[in-house]
Amino acid sequence: MSQATIERFYAAFAQLDADTMQACYAPDAAFDDEVFSLHGREPIGAMWRMLCTATLAKGREHWKLGLSDVTERSAHWDAHYLFSATGRLVLNRIDAEFEFDAAGLIKRHRDRFDFWAWSRQALGLPGWLLGWTPYLRHKVRAQAAAGLRRFVERG
Repeated sequence: MSQATIERFYAAFAQLDADTMQACYAPDAAFDDEVFSLHGREPIGAMWRMLCTATLAKGREHWKLGLSDVTERSAHWDAHYLFSATGRLVLNRIDAEFEFDAAGLIKRHRDRFDFWAWSRQALGLPGWLLGWTPYLRHKVRAQAAAGLRRFVERG
């Protein structure tokens, strides 16, 4: 059941279907990656909705999701997209770990990726120079959180 949930989640993500992605999470789910740390199905769904909306706005032709190594508790995925803040092309390689509730919904989702590699692609020179520092990581996290708050407020 958990592998089916992972496959359903990423099939929806490939189609930029944030509603189906959100439905894969338990109400009290937790999500963590290098940029976001969220608790609850609604905030997690809002994050995916914001990312899907931004990807659609920049042009679906730049979006591609590759999924591999799916197990009952993990998956590897590659995201090809235009980073909305800079318009730069990114290939982000991500390893995901999952925990599930009794109903097969995602209880905990942890994505891990190389922040410095991502920042070099997404941010250009600032990413090259500062992407390895806690300063830039904190700044990106703060900007992403503020962007998510604005997105939710606009409804």
